[in-house]
Amino acid sequence: MKFSDMAERQILKAQAEGQFNKLKGAGKPLDLSGDGSADAVGFRIMAEAGALPREIELRKAVEAQTRVVAAAPDAETRRQAVKKLADLQLRLDIEQEARRRFYGS
Repeated sequence: MKFSDMAERQILKAQAEGQFNKLKGAGKPLDLSGDGSADAVGFRIMAEAGALPREIELRKAVEAQTRVVAAAPDAETRRQAVKKLADLQLRLDIEQEARRRFYGS
């Protein structure tokens, strides 16, 4: 069974059980602000629900660690911060590659 078929079954089951009935924004059009892509809309909806994908969490961590590297007061602190940044960037790259392979793009 394909993943899309399984997802469709879960959606239909949730609809039948009324799990979508009192959701925030029910019956209103989706907010397509930003770039309007399906990914962007999906990420925004997940963020509002408190369920960010690992890739997004890693992006935020890379941004934060980049600021730590820039503010490092001495060479040893900077070296440790750069090491952590490299690890985070590698993990982010792995997540992005996994997503690309999964979606075939």
